[in-house]
Amino acid sequence: MDNSLQERVLERTRVFSGRMIQLETWRVRLPDGREAGREVVLHPGAVAILAEPEPGVVLCVEQYRTATGETLLEIPAGKLEPGEAPAACAMRELAEETGYTAETLTQIASFFTSPGFADEQVHLFYATELTRGDAHPDADEFVRLRPVTKDEASAWVAEGRLRDAKTLVAFLWWLGQPGAAKR
Repeated sequence: MDNSLQERVLERTRVFSGRMIQLETWRVRLPDGREAGREVVLHPGAVAILAEPEPGVVLCVEQYRTATGETLLEIPAGKLEPGEAPAACAMRELAEETGYTAETLTQIASFFTSPGFADEQVHLFYATELTRGDAHPDADEFVRLRPVTKDEASAWVAEGRLRDAKTLVAFLWWLGQPGAAKR
């Protein structure tokens, strides 16, 4: 990438510290030498898991999201704990939200969710060779397991019904794989 576009951080001020995020204001030097302010949300990162227990079916959860005021269809996901490897977090979150464990876990992408103001990075995994077990979500987490077929996923994408970005990215990847039409 072009380093001539880089902004240099001159000063950082912590405005808020919560259990999941921190908010800082930054003073930066722009590429043309002027200074500007930035508001930055710091997040430890997250994982998301596209789990396929059988060909042509993936595991999703329905979960109410207070920030959006909606119940969303999402693939299982969760926040990284300090020092936790993304693959370990993916296995933990898959088991917590769905009860399934995976024999095979492959990282397929890492992406920033909203790079204009946040540093959150999601590590997307594809899980196969699944074994069913009992879900054990966090005490404040209420989710309903919802298997989704390839045809349903395709319809949700085509109709613009997916409102969760990580799930949209995962579905587009899954539907675009060679042989996806046969799954």
